[in-house]
Amino acid sequence: MIWQRITLWPRTLAGQLIGLILIALVVSQIFTLWLFTDERRVALIELAGGRVVARTAALVELLDDTPPQLHDQLRRAASSPLSHYWISNRPALEKSGENRTDQRIRRALTDEIGEDRDVRTQVGPNIEIPRYHRGKPRADRPEKKSATRRVPLVVAMSVQLESGRWLNMASSLNMQRSSLERVFASIGIMAIAVIVIVGFTVRRLTKPLRNLADAADQLGRGAEGLQVAEAGPHEVRSAIHAFNVMQERLTRYVQDRTKMLAAISHDLRTPITSLRIRAEFVEDEENRDRIIQTLDEMQRMVEATLAFARDEASGEQQSRVDLGEFLDAIVTDYQDMGQPVQFDGGLSENSGRIIVTCRPLAIKRALRNLIDNAVRYGGEAGIGLSDDERSVRITISDKGPGIPEDRLDEVFEPFLRLEDSRSEETGGIGLGLAIARSNIHAHGGTLKLTNREQGGLTATVVLPKG
Repeated sequence: MIWQRITLWPRTLAGQLIGLILIALVVSQIFTLWLFTDERRVALIELAGGRVVARTAALVELLDDTPPQLHDQLRRAASSPLSHYWISNRPALEKSGENRTDQRIRRALTDEIGEDRDVRTQVGPNIEIPRYHRGKPRADRPEKKSATRRVPLVVAMSVQLESGRWLNMASSLNMQRSSLERVFASIGIMAIAVIVIVGFTVRRLTKPLRNLADAADQLGRGAEGLQVAEAGPHEVRSAIHAFNVMQERLTRYVQDRTKMLAAISHDLRTPITSLRIRAEFVEDEENRDRIIQTLDEMQRMVEATLAFARDEASGEQQSRVDLGEFLDAIVTDYQDMGQPVQFDGGLSENSGRIIVTCRPLAIKRALRNLIDNAVRYGGEAGIGLSDDERSVRITISDKGPGIPEDRLDEVFEPFLRLEDSRSEETGGIGLGLAIARSNIHAHGGTLKLTNREQGGLTATVVLPKG
C-alpha cells in the first residue's frame, strides 16, 4: 500500500482511522463550501437582476419622456453606491453575455421596455464605470473630470434611448466573503470530536485484540492454561474463542505426546534390564561384551528420553531473571569444576541489567548442553551477551573443528551424532542439541549454529525481552 510507505502515516488502527476521517472531513468541507458559495452567488445575481431590471425599465421610460437637460439629474437620483447609472454616446457593453443568466435578465428587461430597443446585458465581468458622486457638484467649485473604477460587477446593462444615446447601468452586490476563521474553527471542532470519539472507541474495541496478542506471545514462550476473556465485537469474540480452543488443543496434544514418550521410555527399561541379565549368560566373551555395551547405550538413551519427558511435563513456572547474573552463575559452576569456560560479557557497566521472562531450569539445561558440547569438541567455551530493543542474544563459541555447512541443521535431530565412535565419552547420545533447541523454541526464541572464520563453532541463542 502507498500510505504504508509514508513515514508520517500512523501505524496504529486508531491513528489510521482518525487520519482517514479527517481527510474525508476536510475534503467534504471544502466541497460543501464551494457548492454553498456558488449557490449563494447565483441567488444574489438573480435577486439583483430582478431589482435592477424594474428600476432600469422605469428610468428608461422616464428619460424618454423628459427633456435632455433633466437627464443628468434623473440619472443621479436613480444611482446609488451599488447601482450606478450614467449616459454616454457609446454603450459600455459591446455585446450581451451568452450564459443563461445573461439571457434571462435581457429577456426580462426587453419584456419591460419593448422589443424595438437595443438591449445588452452581462453578468459578472470587471468593466470600467464612472465613479459615483453623491449629490450635485457645488457651483463654487469646478466639476472634476469623472474618474473611473473597476468593480466585480454582478449585473451590467446598456440600453439605447430614443435620442440615440445609451443608458448604462452597473450594479454590484456586496457579496460578503465567507469567513475562513469560522470555517477553520468548525473543522477544528469536528476534528477534535473525531479524535476523541474514534480514539476512545477504537481503544475500547482493540483492547481485546491486545490481550489476544499478549496471550499468543505468552503461548509462544511456553505458557500453559491461558484463557483470554471473550470481549469486544462479534468478530473479535470469534477470534478469541478460536484462540482459546486452539491453545487448549495444542496443550493437550503436547501433554499427550509427552506422556506417551515417557510411558514408552519407562516401559523399555524392563526389557532392557531383562536382556542385560540374559546377556550375562552368553559364553562368548567378545559377543557378550558387545551386547552389554549396546544394551548400556540403549539404557542411556531411555534415561535421557525420560529426563527430557520429565522436563517437558514438569510445568515449571516462568519468572523474571537477570540474564547477566544468571550466565555468570552458570560460568562460575563450570569454573569451580575446573572447566575452561569464560564469560566474555559484551555489556558496558552503564548498559543496565537485561531482564527476561523464562523458565530458569529449562534455559539452564539448554545452555549447559551447548556449553558441554563446546567444551567436549572445542576444548573451551566463551560466552557472550548482548541485547537490542526487542531481544537478547547469547553466544557460545568454541575453537573446535566445527560442523560441515550442509549438516548444521541436521545435528538438531534427536539421537543424531556426527561422531562415529558411538562412545558416550566422545559423542554423547545425540539428544543435547535437540533438547536445547526444544527448550529455547518453547520460550519463543531461536537457536542457530554457525562456523567461525577463525575456526570453531558459535551457537547463537536469541530470546525475546520482557
